[in-house]
Amino acid sequence: MVSSEYERRIAARFATFDQDGNGYIDREDFYGAAKALLTEFAVTARSDKGQALYGGAEAFWQGMAGIADRDGDQRITREEFVTGAVKRLRDNPDRFAEIARPFLHAALDVADADGDGAATVEEAGRVLKCLGVPEDLAGPAAAALDTDGDGKVGEAEVVSAFARYFTVPE
Repeated sequence: MVSSEYERRIAARFATFDQDGNGYIDREDFYGAAKALLTEFAVTARSDKGQALYGGAEAFWQGMAGIADRDGDQRITREEFVTGAVKRLRDNPDRFAEIARPFLHAALDVADADGDGAATVEEAGRVLKCLGVPEDLAGPAAAALDTDGDGKVGEAEVVSAFARYFTVPE
């Protein structure tokens, strides 16, 4: 794949993080995603699950900012995302998985109504919709995350899929 095509695909992924559509990624985008998940699943921010989700959002933001915020202004522009974060993460997808893991773990925990450590495919679809996946794609995407066909989506399935999506090869 030519570099310009790769950069076009990655720039499209930028919108996934830019939750408020203001043209840059910042801490509020991560907190906005956390708030949307808590609202969707009727979990309070002050609960243990809510606190873990906000803690995961902060850790994810800090990890992304450390990798991509080249000018230190606490905002990641599309250019910084494409030329900084993605190229570094492409070379080390495990690093991306590790910075995303606390948030993804907490998001699954919020969605996991029966407390068995995994979300149902339906619950995972609701999470994806909260994170900006269009409704008509969220269900099929959640079903695709269930790689072992048990009707559940666990942390290992989500983290590896998330890393693959954002660290597409050039």
